Amino acid sequence: MNATAKKLGILVFILVFGTMYFGTGLVFAGDSTTQIVTYSVNSINEISVTGAPTLTIIAPAAGSLLADAEDSTTTYAITTNGSGLKITGSLADAMPTGVDLRIHLIAPSVGASAGVVTFTAATAVTLVTGITQVAESGLGITYTMSASLAAGAIPSATKVVTLTIVAGS
Repeated sequence: MNATAKKLGILVFILVFGTMYFGTGLVFAGDSTTQIVTYSVNSINEISVTGAPTLTIIAPAAGSLLADAEDSTTTYAITTNGSGLKITGSLADAMPTGVDLRIHLIAPSVGASAGVVTFTAATAVTLVTGITQVAESGLGITYTMSASLAAGAIPSATKVVTLTIVAGS
C-alpha cells in the first residue's frame, strides 16, 4: 500500500469515526444566517359558566300573589382578543305559559350590562355589549323566575340557557 492510499484510509477512518462519535458529522457555518418564522394568533372568543341555578316559587301567604324566585349562585368567565363584541343569551324553547325567566349578567370591566332581560322563545337576547379584549372570571349571573297564578302547578323541569359571544356593540 502506498503512502497516499494509507493517508486516504486514515482520513476516511477519521471522518467515519468522527461522524459516529459526534453524531452530526462536520458542520460548516457562516458568520450569520436567516430563517423565516411563520406565526399567527387565532381569534379567541371563549365563555364558560359555573354553578347550577335552581328556581322554585313557593306558596305565598293566603291572599298574596306569588313572589319571584331568584338565584345568584352562578358566575361566568370570558376571554376574548376581539373588539366590538356582545354576549347574547337564548333558550332552546319557550317557558311554560304564565312563567317568565329573566337573566342579568354583570359586565366585564370593558362592557356594559343590558340589565335584567326576559328570555323569549328561541330568540337571542342581548345581555352585555361593548366587549373588547378581556380575560375575566367570577362575573355574576342572576336568574329570576316569575309565575302567574294562571301557570298552575308545574313539575320540576330544566331549560338550557345558551350564552354566546357575537359581533356587535
